[in-house]
Amino acid sequence: MIKMQNSNLKMQNKIVRVFSGIQPSGILHIGNYFGAVHQWLKLQGKAECFFSIVDLHAITVFQDPKELQKNIFKTLAFYLASGIDPKKSVIFLQSEVKEHAHLCWILGNLVKVSELQRMTQYKEKVQKSKEKPNLGLLSYPVLMASDILLYQADLVPVGEDQRQHLELVREIALRFNKLYGETFKIPKPLIQKESAKIMGLDNPLKKMSKSASSPLNYIALDDSPEMIRFKIQKAVTDSGKEIRKSPQKPAISNLLNIYSLASGLSIKTIEEKYKNKGYAVFKKDLAEILVNFLSPIREGAQKLLQKPAYLKKIFEEGKKKAQEIARETLREVEKKVGLGKN
Repeated sequence: MIKMQNSNLKMQNKIVRVFSGIQPSGILHIGNYFGAVHQWLKLQGKAECFFSIVDLHAITVFQDPKELQKNIFKTLAFYLASGIDPKKSVIFLQSEVKEHAHLCWILGNLVKVSELQRMTQYKEKVQKSKEKPNLGLLSYPVLMASDILLYQADLVPVGEDQRQHLELVREIALRFNKLYGETFKIPKPLIQKESAKIMGLDNPLKKMSKSASSPLNYIALDDSPEMIRFKIQKAVTDSGKEIRKSPQKPAISNLLNIYSLASGLSIKTIEEKYKNKGYAVFKKDLAEILVNFLSPIREGAQKLLQKPAYLKKIFEEGKKKAQEIARETLREVEKKVGLGKN
């Protein structure tokens, strides 16, 4: 399910380190699951994985503090309920490892403002925003670089929309190494297959988003079976009745991708199954596929949320493991730069 660009999990027979994270800026949806968590599960056990809940990234736009706290623990519960195992992977909260912000400040001095202003996602968010952009939004890619380089990650699972950010991360690492001597590994991307890119149910031309104005845009991981059926029923479709993946049919192509990922069936198999059948039958079956797929995850997360002490323990254990690596990297960086008492 992962297309690897210039990289694989057998890098000179060494254990490969992976870093990735999701913002707790809202309820996780199937786009987050299939675009990230689903891929992490395939890496877990094959690589040394660091999976973070990146709450510092989340506050680049205002978050209600109480809601943010709830979403942090919900995100952790969904990680665990989905199969991310704290015995196999390091799961931690970004803001609890202070080295992220510290390294971000150091690396920020190697990046030009004009470079950050050229980032496609920054320009898109500026256009959408009614307010002037803040420093956090502008420096988002530098914090992302800190996240990745702090753990000396070999590989970073990213979607096509994050390719530009990762290229900047690589450039920052190269600049630091050239200026101060070999310090950071140059991370390589794990580019996901197109089928893992889930588009909005109400707009198949844009990615599914937690910040979408309409809840009909996404299927949340904690949606009830009734809500899942309702949202799939309301999902937009293309003209005609043929159930076929095609650039000319972006809506049904998106629904086919979702069906394939949730069922494990190939697109061709699904197309053949619904040959000469209408959208109504297809969407009804898709809804049931999703209900069956998501129910164990939703129910598992609900049970975990009743165990706050256990969730806090997971965070604390992950923090200790992450800090061990982070502090080692930061000490080397500070020494190279000349900071502190060396």
